[in-house]
Amino acid sequence: MLCASLMAACACNPSTPESGAEAKADHIQWSPDERALIDSLSPLPPLPPSPTNRFADNEQARDLGHKLFFDTRLSANGRVSCSTCHVPEMYFTDGLSVGKGIGLTRRHTPTLMGPQWAPFLLWDGRADSVWSQAVGPLENPDEHGLTRVGLAKAVFDHHRKDYEAVFGPMPPLDDTERFIPTARPVPSRKSHPQNMSWGLMLEDDRKAVNTVVANVGKALEAYQRVLVPGPAPFDRYVEALGKGDPSGGGHLSKAAQRGLRAFVGKGQCINCHNTPLMTDMGFHNLGLTPTGVVAELDLGRSRGAADVLSAEFNCQGAFSDTKECQELRFLNPVFEDFLGAFKTPTLRNVAKTAPYMHTGQFKSLAEVVTFYRTLPGKAVIGHRELVLSLLDRSIETGDLVAFLETLTGDLPDKRWLAPPPEAGARLKPKGDAAGQP
Repeated sequence: MLCASLMAACACNPSTPESGAEAKADHIQWSPDERALIDSLSPLPPLPPSPTNRFADNEQARDLGHKLFFDTRLSANGRVSCSTCHVPEMYFTDGLSVGKGIGLTRRHTPTLMGPQWAPFLLWDGRADSVWSQAVGPLENPDEHGLTRVGLAKAVFDHHRKDYEAVFGPMPPLDDTERFIPTARPVPSRKSHPQNMSWGLMLEDDRKAVNTVVANVGKALEAYQRVLVPGPAPFDRYVEALGKGDPSGGGHLSKAAQRGLRAFVGKGQCINCHNTPLMTDMGFHNLGLTPTGVVAELDLGRSRGAADVLSAEFNCQGAFSDTKECQELRFLNPVFEDFLGAFKTPTLRNVAKTAPYMHTGQFKSLAEVVTFYRTLPGKAVIGHRELVLSLLDRSIETGDLVAFLETLTGDLPDKRWLAPPPEAGARLKPKGDAAGQP
């Protein structure tokens, strides 16, 4: 989703006309202001620390997370793994409008390449770390469909040795009288049978299960920290400019250069797709018309902000490895602009992660640009982003698309794109899609 980005994005006015000399040259001559903006988009910064997860850079935790990511046994039907939705060869997306696991989810599956820098994850920002986000799909009935005790028991049965090498002894999860396999918390439905089973367990046993589940998330985060965007032609272009080559080493076509000029200039795409991750990490209401399985009212960030504040696995919770939680401290769920707003996605590898928007309703980047040209309808809830205006027709669709295609980098090392060799045939790299958008 080119979110609020081709947003003011392309909210726009025509690109600066090329001079006669530039029209004949094979490269654009950038002004100092344009260069400053371009330089702000590359290179990718170092991977940030994960304060809530002290195992984030632990190699044993990473290797355990690698196994867990591809393990279909971590699902109620034995057919869904994290990789069924986040397919490695598809830049850790699934190519579907909405995620599909045991059932259908409500939103499009986002990529796992880039969220490592984000303060809030998922389309509505209801998780504040990669590890806490990873827990959600495992318990979601439409995705992996496990109960909380069932998840802990699956790790106990199949990964106990690796788990204990990192996190220490597991509780006796084979004692099904103490650890009821059908138990999980369902706070919104007190009379739900699984919630009632959860309530029958001792408080210390519930805490022991929660600790295992949190550690599963932390191992999955340790693995996902190797899934970062690779350098793209755009980065090589910026590097060459920095070395004094006005042609940028020939890494961008003339069309892509024109698209870049629109992106950082009068198109103002950079207003929302800024920093080397090509996202402001914010949330915006584009006034998208609901479609398909997401046709019901979706509160977006308003609901997500409330959810993350109350989440038991958030930064302030008992399972976080820090209590320095500035992002949560100042979060206001009733902020007016949050209503119907969704996260600005990274544009890194965007040409490989179709379809687009949180609804997955646009099949191509050209369709996204067309949306910003027309801005049909009005916001179903809340108000459309106030700075969003029509993309000027003098900005060529092909130029913007050509530039966005230069943001595709290499996939991570191939060892991370499939289950480890010793993991066994049950750990499958792909399948029906699932995930928690």
